[in-house]
Amino acid sequence: MSFSVFRAPLRNAAAANPILLGKNYTPSPAPEAKSSNTTLYVGLGVVAAGALTYYFYSSNAENAVKSGLQVAKVKTNFVYKRIAEVLDEAENYDDGSYGPVLLRLAWHSSGTYDKDTKTGGSNYATMRFSPESQHGANAGLNVARDLLEKVKKEFPWITYGDLWTLSGVAAVQEMGGPKIPWRPGRIDGVAAQATPDGRLPDASQGADHLRNIFYRMGFNDQEIVALSGAHALGRCHRDRSGYEGPWTFAPTTVSNDFFRLLFDENTDYVLVQDKSFKKFAKAYADSEELWFKDFSKALSTLFELGIPTEQFVSSEPWVLPTVDEQKDQRRSKILSLVY
Repeated sequence: MSFSVFRAPLRNAAAANPILLGKNYTPSPAPEAKSSNTTLYVGLGVVAAGALTYYFYSSNAENAVKSGLQVAKVKTNFVYKRIAEVLDEAENYDDGSYGPVLLRLAWHSSGTYDKDTKTGGSNYATMRFSPESQHGANAGLNVARDLLEKVKKEFPWITYGDLWTLSGVAAVQEMGGPKIPWRPGRIDGVAAQATPDGRLPDASQGADHLRNIFYRMGFNDQEIVALSGAHALGRCHRDRSGYEGPWTFAPTTVSNDFFRLLFDENTDYVLVQDKSFKKFAKAYADSEELWFKDFSKALSTLFELGIPTEQFVSSEPWVLPTVDEQKDQRRSKILSLVY
């Protein structure tokens, strides 16, 4: 804002007060005073008009942003609801839910991030392309990608990166897990941006391997163990990993059973052999609430690795309601209108 409007009034205020310039100062004639008052009134009018314009413009802009975010959230909730419906269409697949394989897709599409080269991650959804889609760690994920194609056709505006990670959020939340903060903003890349093989964990290797994989993404030991708790879901397949069977007795329910079984069954898994990993695994075995909290934070971070902040449509991640919560919200709104 220019201060030129105020300069004349300040000089005239000094001229009207002999104390400011000395005893012998003679005030200016009345016409000049009238002219300066006119300047004052015009100046104040300009300032007031500018302030009002700025206020109304800012308010409208802010309201427009809020309205846009609200629309984006509503649209996202529709996609979330459709994904939740797809989860239960797995009558003849594994243990009756597509949740575990959708979470694995979200995980593997994000876990390729390299903090040093700033490549990989969910931003470009490069698992759509060969050879990344054929990497050993991604074996079987064509099931999840094909499954989500019909959701993509219903909601063509959503990017693959957003769709895949949102499906991971829905899988965790709809299978009884914690809320996973999430927000849209990923863009779809091209085949040239696909990542090299070897960036995802190999269950047959030890602690050094896990640290190399996760440290490359920017995670620490506690976060490595927290994310490993996702093994509570789903099962191994002989044709994909060389192993067979579920990790827990309830492979479609998010719980800390994976950690409890590590100690109850006296396994030789790396998380109970490595001293640093073991203390976190024991803490999560003792407290599901603690694991939920740490898992939620680590998974939300994983899904956003490598995505420029300016791409996101919201400055803060969203906490999306489950399908049951959406139903309760709609029911409450209807009741409020009736009563």
